[in-house]
Amino acid sequence: MLVLDHVRRSFGNVAAVRDIGFSVAKATVLGLLGPNGAGKTTTMRMILGIYPPDSGTITWMTRPLDAALRRRFGYIPEERGLYAQMRVREQIVYFGRLHGLEVAGAQARADYWLRALGIEAYARRASGELSKGNQQKVQMACAVVHDPDVLVLDEPFAGLDPVNAEAMVQAIRLLAGRGAALVLSSHQMWQIENVCDAFCIIGAGLVRARGTLAELRAQYPTRIVRVSPDTAEIQATFERFGASRGPSTDGAASYTVAANADFGALLRAAVAAGPVTSFDRAEPSLNDIYLRAIERPPEPLAA
Repeated sequence: MLVLDHVRRSFGNVAAVRDIGFSVAKATVLGLLGPNGAGKTTTMRMILGIYPPDSGTITWMTRPLDAALRRRFGYIPEERGLYAQMRVREQIVYFGRLHGLEVAGAQARADYWLRALGIEAYARRASGELSKGNQQKVQMACAVVHDPDVLVLDEPFAGLDPVNAEAMVQAIRLLAGRGAALVLSSHQMWQIENVCDAFCIIGAGLVRARGTLAELRAQYPTRIVRVSPDTAEIQATFERFGASRGPSTDGAASYTVAANADFGALLRAAVAAGPVTSFDRAEPSLNDIYLRAIERPPEPLAA
């Protein structure tokens, strides 16, 4: 797996990454989340060898990263990195050659990704003539044409419409299914909640929270329950369970309930006080967890 251990990086007097550590196994997608200036891009560039860490280690399959290992990596930067005048297929083949593929192999892989990403019709067009969404697909093809072991994606959904974003999601899942380890940074919470296997939330260059969505939700102290109808009897039932009442909309009341409450017993008690026509417990979204995590103290990393 890819392992970052107590990695730090400063630029002059500015500490961009103060102490970050996480691991990404093969066939896994890790979401690297944080506000602007949190250290996400710097961390990604250290994985790729663009910046060396000031201290700490980055390893792949227990080996320190070197040029040979990084040749098996792929990268989609936030900024477009295409040659605007070069034809799409020619460009993908060129990037395959840079990663060591023979001409025939690079051409075959380019054709595969042109089909997989739905951009075959643009194979002979100059990249600069394409829409932003299709340029992002070309950039994806260039990054993965060599079938990388590790893929780093910095804001891959930026500027994509829903159709192109879904094509990007399917490509990410395809690569993970082939055994690649992927590190993905995005502000599109609703998309990465469904595509990532685990998350690392960072702020000010430090880890704020790590884990799968289930593990992060387990750290979240409350759940929201919406129940209808909004009656005094049902309200009294929720109050007996220590819940606090929120706003009532469309005849349904919302309550904040402790995460470790016995929701089965609460539902039975509400039905007894009822009638109950709806009872919905909402798990905190990734966005809810993110907003809470960046406000908490940094998570201590193992020595």
